Amino acid sequence: MRAIWKGSISFGLVNIPITLLPATRREELRFHFLRKSDLSPINNKRVAEADGKEVPWDHIVKGYQYEKGQYVVLTEEDFERVDVKATQTVEIQEFVDLDEINPMFFSKPYYMEPTKGGEKAYALLRSVLENSNKVGIAKVVIKTREHLAAVEARGKVLVLELMHFAGEIIDENELHVPGDVKIGKKEEEMAKRLVESMTGEWKPERYQDEYRQALMKVIDEKVAAGGKELKAAKKSKAPKATNVIDLVSVLQKSIEAHGSTKTKKGAPAHHHKPRRKAA
Repeated sequence: MRAIWKGSISFGLVNIPITLLPATRREELRFHFLRKSDLSPINNKRVAEADGKEVPWDHIVKGYQYEKGQYVVLTEEDFERVDVKATQTVEIQEFVDLDEINPMFFSKPYYMEPTKGGEKAYALLRSVLENSNKVGIAKVVIKTREHLAAVEARGKVLVLELMHFAGEIIDENELHVPGDVKIGKKEEEMAKRLVESMTGEWKPERYQDEYRQALMKVIDEKVAAGGKELKAAKKSKAPKATNVIDLVSVLQKSIEAHGSTKTKKGAPAHHHKPRRKAA
């Protein structure tokens, strides 16, 4: 696995040399744009807006638009003028309880791997975070952008989770959602029973990218058919919204359906309390 960043974690006077490695991967299918007549690939060209002429890479610079149509050019030297220490260090500024953080703040995880000489300090920080249920809140610069981040212990690994800044989270008051709605006691009790009947142990391997699998099946069928058009599939209809009047009967039917499923599979296993919850 290729490291995307090298630097260190620091808290107080402790400094731990580490490398940053991707913790997730995107398994998206890549498609190419082709000319319909002969399936010739279509190339993207870098064209100047002013005259429509193609621009070679060595004539392209990075610019920031400070006013409409007005740009200032930034060179590599300008990026290097930014504090070098900040670009090489995950500097933990404080420790907070993990349960206090709204999960919406978490964006993207990375594994942190110690480099030579940092193993003992790495293990020490990992142990303290694991036993205290705390995370270190830090700032880190990756690819010319500063990120808020959390350093968290997960089993044997320290994970750096990039986070959104508070100003990046859209205010929920902008949404049109129901306020205080009177819920009937029977409806609430039945909804709780439905949730209980659908409760099980978290096993992520149960969930697969069904859309990708179905799309690959279509691709394989087209390849086997020599690229010919296949018979159109029937489109499934979206389920209708549950009518308020039918809510109780829909809940009852749902409970019965999932109750019979649970009987076949056996009772749900007891599972540990999740470490994360919304603030």
